[in-house]
Amino acid sequence: MAEVYKDLRQKLQSPHNSSEKRKKHRSDKDKNNSKSYSKHKSQIRDEGETERERELRKVHSGIEQIRVFDQEQCSEIENKIDLVVKCGDKGGFKEHTLDRAPLRNKYFFGEGYTYGSQLERKGPGMERLYPKGEVDEIPKWIHDLVISPLEAANIIPKDWVNSAVINDYMPGGCIVSHVDPIHIFDRPIVSVSFFSDSYLCFGCRFSFRPIRTTEPILCLPVGQGCVTLLSGYAADEITHCIRPQDIKERRAVVILRRVLDDAPRLPAAISSSSKKRKHASDSDSESDDGQRKSNKKHKHRRSSHDHYNSNGRRHRSGSYSSDDSNENRSSHKHRREVRYHKKS
Repeated sequence: MAEVYKDLRQKLQSPHNSSEKRKKHRSDKDKNNSKSYSKHKSQIRDEGETERERELRKVHSGIEQIRVFDQEQCSEIENKIDLVVKCGDKGGFKEHTLDRAPLRNKYFFGEGYTYGSQLERKGPGMERLYPKGEVDEIPKWIHDLVISPLEAANIIPKDWVNSAVINDYMPGGCIVSHVDPIHIFDRPIVSVSFFSDSYLCFGCRFSFRPIRTTEPILCLPVGQGCVTLLSGYAADEITHCIRPQDIKERRAVVILRRVLDDAPRLPAAISSSSKKRKHASDSDSESDDGQRKSNKKHKHRRSSHDHYNSNGRRHRSGSYSSDDSNENRSSHKHRREVRYHKKS
């Protein structure tokens, strides 16, 4: 039986009032929705953190670091690197041995290859080895002082290295995010650091004007005399770089790799013709400069005589990342594993 109220205020205060029920229902629903939303946000955050941790674990799985060289050995090797720099400054190397960049020079020995702005066609997998003999051979001191100790420590198989590169960084120097070409180099990628301590960063992107980088997945300390080996995910599935803020003092790294037997190579004819084109281009440029100066003189004379008035860029930067398709990547990876284990 319905309740009888003598006063309207009693009805409004009644717990059975439908208006009050609706308000309470809405309030409970809002609370539940709020809890659900907060829980959803928390799940998204947790999943994001888990994904980052998962990737970090994958990167770490492909990294091995070993201390092999003591201070005395480092000093001896660093003196040899200084001699390489002096030789390069005097023009003592073949054309493709030395590659200069602001605050960073690369010295290719044994094998050299096209990359970055040197590529005739841009894109993943377009890097090519130079024809045999177009870079200098690996110096004996690299064999004796760097490669042999690593072979003796069973870090690399004997006679496995056929390519050595010296990267010489000045303070503020860098190398943009990249993957060592999967179709050219076997794994692992072996590097030894000299002169000072620094960091090798994984998974960050570069932007320019001014130069900046995003937050890396991993900043790996690389100390003087430290040997770092990259393989698997760390070598093939994520980019690595040297950031300018991480080079506080001069630093050099010796990179030891094995070029695959089936790695693509530029034909000698193309390489020599590109040299001729470069020489012709330089000559044309000099001729054009002379012509422009001559024209400018005549123009100035004519302007001053006739009372005429006359008023008179180039920069490209970017990050490069070498990736292959999953099919090619797995194919190269399988061949690398077979070769490396056979050598071992």
